[in-house]
Amino acid sequence: MRTTVRRGVTIVAAASLALTGTAIASTAAQAAPPAIVHTADATTTLPPYETWIADVTAVTDTAKAYLSSRLPDKKIKAAIVLDIDNTALESTYHPYPYAPATPPVLALANQATAAGATVFFVTNRPDIIELWTEGNLSSVGYQWGGLYMRPTFSTDAAETIKTNARIAIEGLGYTIVANVGNSDTDLVGGHAERTFKLPDYDGLLD
Repeated sequence: MRTTVRRGVTIVAAASLALTGTAIASTAAQAAPPAIVHTADATTTLPPYETWIADVTAVTDTAKAYLSSRLPDKKIKAAIVLDIDNTALESTYHPYPYAPATPPVLALANQATAAGATVFFVTNRPDIIELWTEGNLSSVGYQWGGLYMRPTFSTDAAETIKTNARIAIEGLGYTIVANVGNSDTDLVGGHAERTFKLPDYDGLLD
C-alpha cells in the first residue's frame, strides 16, 4: 500500500500538475475514474444537494462535539481518518475531474488539525491517480498527514484495504479517535475509537 506523508497544505502536487502541462493533463484524463454509475432502481433518485448537506452536517455536528471533548487529551498522538468520495469531496453531486470539498467535513478536518490531530485519508481510489487526488484535496483546502489508496491492481476487498490502512496508521503511533465515511466498508474492521456514518441513501452515494 502506498502512503504519502504531508503536513500542512500540500501545494507540490498542484504545482506539478501545472508545470507538466498537457502531458499531465493527458495522463490524468486517461487515469480518471469513470463517472459514478448508480445501480439502484431507476425509480430511486438522490435527494437534492441541500438535503444531503443537511444530513451530512447532522453527523459532523455530532463528530465535532465528540472531538471537542476528546482532543484536549495530550497524552495521545491523535488522528482522524476520512474517506474521500462523498465524504471529504462532493464526488457525486459535483463529478470529476475535480470536486469541491464537502463543507461540513472540511470544517471537521480543520477542527481536528487546529486541536493538534493529524488527518489521514483512506480511500479505495486506485493509487494510479494519487497525484491527481492530492491536487484536488490540496486545492480545496485540506491539510493531511497521510494518504492511503488502493494498489491499482489489488483484488482485495475495500473493507480489507481500509482496515489495513488504519492498522498501518496505528503502527505509526497514532490513536485514531474518529473514522468518518459514507460506506460501511469505510467503517467496519475496528481500529478507531468512534465511527461516524454519513448518508449513502441505500448505496446511491458510493
